[in-house]
Formats: sequence, C-alpha cells, structure tokens
Amino acid sequence: MPSADLTLAECRAYRPELPLPDGFDAFWSDTLDEKAPGGATDRQPRFDRVDRVDSGLIQVRTYDVSVPGYDGRPVRGWLRMPAGSTGPLGCVVEFLGYGRGRGLAHEQLMWACAGYAHLVMDTRGQGWSSATGDTPDTDPGSAGAVPGFLTRGVESPRTHYYRRVFTDAVRCVQAMREHPEVDPARIVVTGVSQGGGIALAVAGLVPGLAGVMPDVPFLCNIPRAARIAATPPYTEIAAYLRLHRDRVEPVFRTLSYFDGAHHATRATAPALFSIAMADDICPPSTCFTAYNRYAGPKEVRVYEFNGHEGGTEHHRAEQLAWVRALFAGLPAGQADRA
Repeated sequence: MPSADLTLAECRAYRPELPLPDGFDAFWSDTLDEKAPGGATDRQPRFDRVDRVDSGLIQVRTYDVSVPGYDGRPVRGWLRMPAGSTGPLGCVVEFLGYGRGRGLAHEQLMWACAGYAHLVMDTRGQGWSSATGDTPDTDPGSAGAVPGFLTRGVESPRTHYYRRVFTDAVRCVQAMREHPEVDPARIVVTGVSQGGGIALAVAGLVPGLAGVMPDVPFLCNIPRAARIAATPPYTEIAAYLRLHRDRVEPVFRTLSYFDGAHHATRATAPALFSIAMADDICPPSTCFTAYNRYAGPKEVRVYEFNGHEGGTEHHRAEQLAWVRALFAGLPAGQADRA
C-alpha cells in the first residue's frame, strides 16, 4: 500500500520534540537492581539439551532454556548452537514480534547454521500466533486493559507490562554473557517489530553489546504512532483512550518509559536498522524517530515499497553480512559485564 506517512526525505530529517520523562534513568536502574522476593534472583539459568531424536536435527544443538527474569520468575527460550562447535561463539539474542511465542525446537535455524549461538526469548503471556511457547503472565497490573498488551498496567510505569518484558530481555543477555560457550564480547541483540523495540530497549540498558539490529521496530515515538497507525497494535492505545478520555496525559507518560526513541539515546553499540516506507503497523516516521536519535554508530536499510514485512529474507542476508563483518572486527575476550 502507498505510504500515508512522511516521505523518505522528511523521515530522514524528522526529529520531533519528545521529552524524556522525569527519572527515566533512575527508574530503569532501580528496576534492574530490584531484588526478587524469597531469593528468587539467586536461581541460575537452565540449559537442558533437547535430544536430537526429539528435535530431528543433527547439525544443530538445541537447548530448552529457563532464565530467571523479572521478579525471579522463569522466562523460557530456545538456545541453538552449531553441532560440534568449540571455543567461544558469537551470539545473537532474538526477541519476538507481537503475539509470537518461541515456537518449536526445530524452528529458526539461520543463525546457528551461520556458526553462532542463537537464543530466542519467549515473551510473557504471548504465543497465540505460534503453536507453543507461551509464558503465563500472572503479575499484577494486567487487569482492565483493552485486549492486547500495550495498555496492561498503563496506570503507572511500575505496573506496565513492558517493564517486565524489558527486564526479562536484559536477564537473557546477562545469561548468555555467563554461558561458557559464548564470547561475552560478541553478543548482538535483534528482533522484528515488537522484538525490534525490545532490542532497542536492551541496547540502551545493557552496556558493552557488540551490536543491535532493530527490524521495523515497534514501540517507537508511541504518541505519534497511536495517533496515525491504522492497524493494531497501536490502535489498542486509541481504543483505551476512547474509553478513558481523561487519561491521555498519564497514559503517554507511562508509555514514555518504554519508548525505543528514548532508549536509543542511551545506546552506543553499532546498529543496523530496517524501515519499510509503506508500513501501516509501525509507521516509518516512528521508526526513523528512534534511528535519528540513536546515539551509537548506525546504518539503515530502507524498503521503500514494502509494508510491515520489510525486507524479509533480503534483509536477513543483509544482517548475516553485517554480523559477520562486525564480529570479524572484534577481538575475542571478556566484555564489561556491569
């Protein structure tokens, strides 16, 4: 479909007023430092090998992963590694799109086949568009929301759904830094749509990443997206505010703590973005808001005539080449784990 958003030239120059919320850095520092009750944060990540007879794979090792996430509660995932690999591997940590679960053990093999460790993180309470892999979400702050996740716990940043998801994602990166087969200096985070928004947040919250690849990222310039996006998920915000007409300002204040355009200003790792100019789910001007504010070295691949599907396998080829070049320029060794 033709773009109803800004032109490409306008998007490249687009730098809207988007004030950082009060206490943004302190909020996230406190969140990540928060101790889980009952010593739950002392639990260790688990990596249980999936028998190759069960997975059907002989060239890729698969592990069923459980990482203590927000509040110490387990977050599931799959870790895949090339069979027979030795020595520390570069690692890609991937976050999933809206509604997706981690899927089945034999899915998503590209990064392992390219010679990297690849962790796919499940997303709390999602998974309805995949056969398996949903993570139950029983935390407070989820009641009274329009169907979906953008308005869950939107009364406060402390209760908002994505506070837990972003913390889960940080914990997964930390778990991979401690994995004996992974080089902690060579970890890249990535994701499509929602996964791209999560990757941007992690890039701003975790120092010392090797790279970040946000692909048609969601959760960027949320106030504009809520006003111009014609299709879900951003329409959940508009639907909520049609019911709660007096909550516009506090809702957007809460959401500002989770906006990738703010996290991008804290990110320093090299980045490869993708943006689609006919995207009616994540309007290109919102993605460019994050790209234009990104503080580290950055590149973007623009797919002028594509919608939210973006570059698909053409962009996967771009990512493979980019990660290969990125890792080739990095010395093996220990990264700052602060």
